[in-house]
Amino acid sequence: MKKYLTYLKIEALLAFRSIDLIFFGVIMPIGIAVLIAAIGGNSMTANGYTYLQGTFGSLITVGICATALMGIPLCLSDYRDKKILKHFFVTPVRPSMILLVQAAINAFISIISAIAIYAILKLGWGYEINGSVGMLVLSFMVTMFALYGLGMLIASLCRTTKSVNLACTLFYFPMLFLSGATVPFEIFPKWLQSIANVLPLTQGIKLIKGYSLSSHPNNTVGPFIILFVVAVISIILSIKTFKWE
Repeated sequence: MKKYLTYLKIEALLAFRSIDLIFFGVIMPIGIAVLIAAIGGNSMTANGYTYLQGTFGSLITVGICATALMGIPLCLSDYRDKKILKHFFVTPVRPSMILLVQAAINAFISIISAIAIYAILKLGWGYEINGSVGMLVLSFMVTMFALYGLGMLIASLCRTTKSVNLACTLFYFPMLFLSGATVPFEIFPKWLQSIANVLPLTQGIKLIKGYSLSSHPNNTVGPFIILFVVAVISIILSIKTFKWE
């Protein structure tokens, strides 16, 4: 147990010294939230809620997307490239522990990002959550598990830094721009919405946005099932396919 705790401390120290992770996981989401709030603010939409109320659910997922599809894979690929994982191979530390610690650290950063966004919008623009706070938090966590599962799978399957960078690019940018995290999903044409619905983050945003606006939103069972299945399958596969070098 002491060895595991030592490993966790080392990982945490390295993570919080990573400027890229802090920027994309915390600073960038906050910047996007402030920009959108400054543009739309409390102006009412045709759906009967303010612009901020309609976008809050998507804004807090930007940190998840960045840490899951960039933070975890790029960090582990760097460890693999520098032979750090090869040294861990002869220790009691297992792949599941390495992946779990990475997920836990990045999850902490995502949660800090979401709390900071809420606090800024609350203090600066008087934002209020109209729906169920408990279900919103649950939706946030389920979305996080699904995206982190994908990030862990990318980190496990890709052996080289080049392949990780390519995979991160192919997953990160479509998730960021097509899921509704930064560009409103409703303005997409129908054919593009059909494609974007395949993305796990799209389903997660639907859940989070739904419960931020209402305590009893419609059509939540499907997204919950999809995210849960993606999380379980990707996490199991990431552990089974983990590459030490």
